[in-house]
Amino acid sequence: MGTDRDRLDGRRALVTGGSKSSGRAVVERLREMGADVYTTARTMPGGYERPDRFIAADTSTAGGTDAVVARLAEDGPLDVLVHVVGGASTPPGGFAAITDEQWLVELNLNLLGAVRLDRALLPAMVEAGSGAIVHVTSIQRELPLYDASLAYAAAKAALRTYSKGRANEVAPRGVRVNAVSPGGIETEAYEEFVDRIAGGNGLTRDDAKQQIVDSLGGVPLGRFAHPEEIADLVGFLVSDRATAIVGAEYVIDGGTVPTV
Repeated sequence: MGTDRDRLDGRRALVTGGSKSSGRAVVERLREMGADVYTTARTMPGGYERPDRFIAADTSTAGGTDAVVARLAEDGPLDVLVHVVGGASTPPGGFAAITDEQWLVELNLNLLGAVRLDRALLPAMVEAGSGAIVHVTSIQRELPLYDASLAYAAAKAALRTYSKGRANEVAPRGVRVNAVSPGGIETEAYEEFVDRIAGGNGLTRDDAKQQIVDSLGGVPLGRFAHPEEIADLVGFLVSDRATAIVGAEYVIDGGTVPTV
């Protein structure tokens, strides 16, 4: 049975990358919990049900970040900030295939976008003495796939380190920062990744999927996570049920990462 500790009534939230897949699931989950949720992505989906709460912007750029901050400033400070946006777009072929430009694309998308938004939005949380931030990292920070997502993995590793440092800095001022580290998720981005692996290596899509699973050492659960499962974990971390959790990284990967 739910309690007030499960609710986010009266709180304002922003979810980046909230137009599809895990981001969309997080938006829906936080709204179910009672939050007033804004989301940002490069393009608003057709028929989006809350256009007044959608900010079309590319948060991998400084200009995109400025646009998000300006729009939010019209309505007041945030209570919850969830960085979901991310992805890999480098070609297969290992480290030698990644150009300087592609490294910068991955770093801006998977690391610096979160850094810029935090820098702009977190001070108001500190002033208010409360707030919750979640950075979505990846198990690739620990199990990098070198063929087509090495730059992505490196950026997510940097995001985890940044998240921990930020958590230690602002926890004494009432703001909690944590991270969620998914393994494989059954999303549109995953299917695009499969296509890149298949096309770059002359494989069928089934063989490409198996190569991805094998490169991770298998998935004991027998499947990748669903976006809704990621959203449930995020919802818990930003709720009052997690008020003593600071600087943590929660792995949600079906047992992929070996632990002892």
